[in-house]
Amino acid sequence: MSRQTKQADPLEPERHHCARVGVSSNHSRDRGSTMNVTTYGLDLAKRVFQVHWVEPDTGELKRKALARAEVAAFFARRAPGVVAMESCGSAHHWGRVLSGLGHQVRLIAAQFVRPFVKTNKTDAADAEAIWEAVQRPGMRFVALKSEEQQAVLSLHRMRAQQVKIRAMQAYQVRSLLYEFGVVAPKGFAALKAKAATVLAEPTGCPVPELARVELLSQLEGLQSLTARIEALERRVGSWQRREAECERLAAIPGVGRLTATAVVATIADARSFRSGREFAAFLGLVPRQSGTGGRVKMLGISKRGDPYLRTLLIHGARSVMFTQSRAERVMDPWLKELLARRPKNVAIVALANKMARTIWALLAHGRSFDPNWGRTAIVALA
Repeated sequence: MSRQTKQADPLEPERHHCARVGVSSNHSRDRGSTMNVTTYGLDLAKRVFQVHWVEPDTGELKRKALARAEVAAFFARRAPGVVAMESCGSAHHWGRVLSGLGHQVRLIAAQFVRPFVKTNKTDAADAEAIWEAVQRPGMRFVALKSEEQQAVLSLHRMRAQQVKIRAMQAYQVRSLLYEFGVVAPKGFAALKAKAATVLAEPTGCPVPELARVELLSQLEGLQSLTARIEALERRVGSWQRREAECERLAAIPGVGRLTATAVVATIADARSFRSGREFAAFLGLVPRQSGTGGRVKMLGISKRGDPYLRTLLIHGARSVMFTQSRAERVMDPWLKELLARRPKNVAIVALANKMARTIWALLAHGRSFDPNWGRTAIVALA
């Protein structure tokens, strides 16, 4: 049988067999918009930035290296478009700068950009990978933070660092006293009281004079660190009192001023998450899934997202569990039923998950916490 040839449609325009294939229009259009918008992939650096984009008129791929002082001037000359960057150091600063120039800023987590790097990892390859990743239909973006939100998170980071340093010094003082036969009781306050009593008088002190003086200076350093931590907490608390959202979140059992301010400063807009479940998954408070062939295994929590915020919620849930376990208190029926069939630590993480979903419901819907709200109503909000 002879091969049938396709007859040309007289209404179809004639195409040249050697015509060059142009770049898809998706690369220069904003998703969901009919207006031509140029998409830029910007790789951030300290000195030399790399930009990758496609000219919408010619379809030509463009790459350009920019010095730090030339970035703002370059994008000021360009028509408003979509500028994508990795959510890394200084990304929120440059996002605010470029937003002020009329561009739409998209911040992408670094782990979502890495699969699009084709070969060797260079600045130009990173910029192209960012440009490619931002155009994926299911890509997730990081909300752009304001200067005030970043300032609050900076206070949280400084406080967390001071707490770690204080714990390190306290463990060192306790262990060194133990080397000379002094056993300090549990607790930070008990350690200070015991060490101060033992090291107060040089005569009769089991610690040699050579080390006693330095241990006393270590105790003074612990007191200064405690004062520094309390000052940072007061400054965070002053911002909390100015924010109505923080005050509403602080009414949730287990959510204090640190957790409330950290949540409001981190997520910016709660409606960027579709549900409370998605917010809990963002914090890593949901099980990891592993399966194939239709069988899915539920593993431990994913521990994705911000570990600091997840730690605050779990500690808050632990304090609620401790309070609910007192003899004079009536335990919440939901928590009591959960403890009857799950280990304590699993119940604590489940309570932290519930707290996260309640936080999302209050922020997304602009409501206040009601302790008498039924279990079904709270789940329906999430």
